[in-house]
Amino acid sequence: MAEQRKGGKARASAKFVPASRLTQSAIEEIFRRFAEVNPHPKTELHYRDPFTLLVAVVLSAQATDASVNRVTPELFRVADTPEKLAALGQPALEAKIKTIGLYRSKAKNLIALAKKLIAEHDGKVPDRREVLMALPGVGRKTANVVLNTAFGQSTIGIDTHAFRVANRTGLAPGKTPLEVELKLERVVPERYKHNAHHWLILHGRYVCKARRPECWRCLIADLCLYKPKTPAPA
Repeated sequence: MAEQRKGGKARASAKFVPASRLTQSAIEEIFRRFAEVNPHPKTELHYRDPFTLLVAVVLSAQATDASVNRVTPELFRVADTPEKLAALGQPALEAKIKTIGLYRSKAKNLIALAKKLIAEHDGKVPDRREVLMALPGVGRKTANVVLNTAFGQSTIGIDTHAFRVANRTGLAPGKTPLEVELKLERVVPERYKHNAHHWLILHGRYVCKARRPECWRCLIADLCLYKPKTPAPA
């Protein structure tokens, strides 16, 4: 009986956390503005097809898109298929991507990924999240980005920029990327869902920056709950 009372008290005191701190009309307006300014947002990673996109996104973990784009032209010149990448081998791959953070572990994962694609998927990139996530070096964010960009699915990839914007604005506050992703799935209007993470990433990268958000030139500043707003430079 004591355990039941304790459990009941815990349940009664638990706080309900809504999917968003913003009204649905504010959320609608945020994405309407994003779409008006940039109706066709795209990833800034350079790629040719689903496989080169997958490689680029794996390389971009804890690295900037710019740093990845500096190495992929030469890499894709010699290894733009799973077969060519597997044949290249880990030491040669490491040499080509050594300017990127965590390059040794990324090279190891990419060689294993290429071999698994050949052995289990006829060299093709799968178009299902759970199958993608079974590949070495592929987490949920990477899988979502590939599904969205290569296969046109309305998945939402949460990187550090999207995570920051979703929390700072009150759009979809959460303690983990998965929590933010699932909340965004609930609150983003369906017609904006396919492009949602691109808009959030770009907004976080260029306007809603980590150290000093540039609120004075933010197109959603009047809807965002972040306080105090950063003033324009003198």
